[in-house]
Amino acid sequence: MATAKKRNAAQKDVYTFVNDRTIAQLETGNVPWRKQWTKGGIPTNLATRHPFRGLNVMLLAMLGYERNLFITERQLKKIDGAIKPEERPHMLVSWNVKTEDGEEKNGETTDAREYTGPRYYYAYNISQCAGISREMVPDVELLPIATCEEIIESMPHPPLVKYKDPKPYYDPTTDTVNMPKKSTFASEADYCSALLHQLVHSTGHHTRLRRSGLIEMPELGCDPFTLEELVAEIATCHLQSYAGILSDFVPSPEYLHGWAEKFAQDKYLIFTAATLAQKAVDFILNMPEPDYAPEAVDEPASVTT
Repeated sequence: MATAKKRNAAQKDVYTFVNDRTIAQLETGNVPWRKQWTKGGIPTNLATRHPFRGLNVMLLAMLGYERNLFITERQLKKIDGAIKPEERPHMLVSWNVKTEDGEEKNGETTDAREYTGPRYYYAYNISQCAGISREMVPDVELLPIATCEEIIESMPHPPLVKYKDPKPYYDPTTDTVNMPKKSTFASEADYCSALLHQLVHSTGHHTRLRRSGLIEMPELGCDPFTLEELVAEIATCHLQSYAGILSDFVPSPEYLHGWAEKFAQDKYLIFTAATLAQKAVDFILNMPEPDYAPEAVDEPASVTT
């Protein structure tokens, strides 16, 4: 019984810690899910060379390091590296799951049937570490992983795109994306970003990922601070990074306050949105869910602030 209580308390700490951190970012004028990783590369575990996924992409990209390469203390010790004095680790989230045969695995994504809840662990950016050889650090890939056109073309079962009304929106009743003419946008990047945003909404259609909140879109006159809109914003930022599209987003006070208020009401919101956004990105990029855990999870310690 005591073990179960400790496990439940740890899970609550993870949700609360990440949610409080998200709100704190908003209160300082930063929007963590709009931090792109184009320049620093997709957040990746240096030891395994596996990209992080879901919520961890946001948690690491918003740190603003020159290179988004991270490593756990245990992995660092295996290569005879060391943490530089006075450097503090960054908290990440992993999930404990039980597979069908009852074994437990640690990882962010899995085909397992039962999730037993989140846990946290720590990692360091390579700039916080000493003893990492130059040969271990891959060269920066400055070119986009795919162009916007390639991303759009790779989407399986895409919606119909029409150019009828002067406002971008997705209509789930007809499975149609409406886009203004490209010439009405300030730049091609703005046009691509708007189209990607609507394509993310379309992944929620019942013939694709079946997101229940699809009808709650601000484009249809609904509250702009909904789970569906947060999913679209997170996924669009990821896709912009893949395409090398740099977006300078200046949030209004109303935007910052609106989202902070939503997170204060629901500490699970950012977890749910990040998971659904990753699924939307995978669908649009026509990428199968990986069968690996992106990191070797160290035993969690107490959350420190």
